[in-house]
Amino acid sequence: MAVPVSTDAAPVRTVSARHFVRLKLRVMGNNFRGQGWRIAMFIGGVFLGLWFAASGFFLFALPGLTGDGQYAVLVTAAGGGLLVLGWLLLPLVFFGVDETLDPARFALLPLPRRTLVTGLFAAALVSVPVLAVLIASFGLVLTAWSLGGWSAGLVAVVGVIAGLLLCVAASRAVTSAFATMLRSRRVRDLAAVLLAVTAALLGPLQVFGLAALREADWTRLTGVATVIGWTPFGAPWTAGIDVAQGRVWAAPVKLLITVVALGALLAWWSRSLESAMVGAASAGKAPVRRGVTGGAIAQLFPRVAGWARRDRFGALVAREARYWWRDARRRANLITIAVVGIFVPVMINLGGAGFVAGDGPDPTTSAANSSPVLVTISMLFVGVVAAVTLANQFGFDGSAYAVNVVAGVPGRVELGARMTAFSLYVLPMLAFVAVVLSIVLGRPGWIGLTIGSLVATYGAGLAVNSLVSVLGAYSLPETSNPFAMNSGAGMAKGLLTLLAMLASAVAAVPMVVAAALLGDAWLWLALPVGAAYGLGAALLGAYLAGDVLDRRQPELLATVTPRR
Repeated sequence: MAVPVSTDAAPVRTVSARHFVRLKLRVMGNNFRGQGWRIAMFIGGVFLGLWFAASGFFLFALPGLTGDGQYAVLVTAAGGGLLVLGWLLLPLVFFGVDETLDPARFALLPLPRRTLVTGLFAAALVSVPVLAVLIASFGLVLTAWSLGGWSAGLVAVVGVIAGLLLCVAASRAVTSAFATMLRSRRVRDLAAVLLAVTAALLGPLQVFGLAALREADWTRLTGVATVIGWTPFGAPWTAGIDVAQGRVWAAPVKLLITVVALGALLAWWSRSLESAMVGAASAGKAPVRRGVTGGAIAQLFPRVAGWARRDRFGALVAREARYWWRDARRRANLITIAVVGIFVPVMINLGGAGFVAGDGPDPTTSAANSSPVLVTISMLFVGVVAAVTLANQFGFDGSAYAVNVVAGVPGRVELGARMTAFSLYVLPMLAFVAVVLSIVLGRPGWIGLTIGSLVATYGAGLAVNSLVSVLGAYSLPETSNPFAMNSGAGMAKGLLTLLAMLASAVAAVPMVVAAALLGDAWLWLALPVGAAYGLGAALLGAYLAGDVLDRRQPELLATVTPRR
């Protein structure tokens, strides 16, 4: 006898972009629950974003408010191009990218790649920066409407929306691609060089651009802006202005350029996103370490920390040294230090007072006119940036920090070991910067000055950031993307970084004062005094922050543990 089979089945629900948006909002709400400081940071980020949005709106609307369309193309192309460029680079070197919905968590779900990319892209649009850019760029709509009527305004609306989509797609594609590269051991060095060169070229271009604006031929700059308007950087933003100025045929062509660029970025992001979901690229066979003696314990100590004692302190140093070399997030921070260490001292000392004042390099100032005070200021900035990397050092560990809590590691030992391991990589870079700068300036006798200033500032920064890392830690998403941030954490990272840098700079001011007052005698005293000052500050910081850490270990663990 045949058994009847029911044909009734639960309806299959199609997953769409709105499900990803609702999921992100729910995850954001759960992350804010019971986290008053995170709610405060988010509200502060909203107000800061609205302030930037209002400022940008009036800047973009200025040609329309004045009724002068002569420089409308210049404002729209330059402003829009800077927006796209900012979305490309700022997540890499400062704020990070919102990764509330980690793509790796969708790896086992039967979702088509197109659905996943569309959903994550829609979720990425739900953020404070996107809202701020949307409000600011609507100043372009006001300009186009004032100069060309409602038709130009409508085209500008389409261009602004397309430009905003382009910004978000560029940000996600670039960060995802670099994350994949940094996870691969074989191309790690190539990724570091590419990122360093890209970031280092932007600074000189900006500095020389500011200098050129003082004596600029605005007619020629308008011609350059016209060329930029035919690239993806300026095409969506200038489409409305073209309609307002009678070039109606140019608007659809520029929108087509934007659509093609947007499609290419989404395709690039899709490929790198799939790699992030299935795991890191293969790095090949593990290298065979020859000549290693001492058994299994000795093999746990990397070469850079091979000198460390085989005790609790040495084990912590070895672990941190290994993580700084292998963790993609930490490698990304080391790259930033390398870029800043090379670019800032050279531009400050070779650019002269014009650079310090923000006017660009002064062509009448040469390296021969550089002073010990100016060199010390440039070294102060480099040391501060190098040390600020540790402002959220426990956030790198996440829930893995529970091992140290259970083991009862004293706070002073914990912080001292972390400082030591980080310094194994940073101090050689700082010494290289100091020596190269002295040679470039033609002042080899200033090597002691540059090294002493760097060590003193770096040590003071370690002390300040040790305390900041205990009191102001925040969780990072559990993802392989080194540039990923939880929703709202980008604002926290920016404020903590600024606070830590200001405090570190204040702590290192005595070095600048000594350089100004002691004259040539300071060239001989800077190295020993700076080394003693930096070492003493770091030890004092580990001592004081260690006591705070002993009292706050459970709270710190709860803070840095990602919420699912």
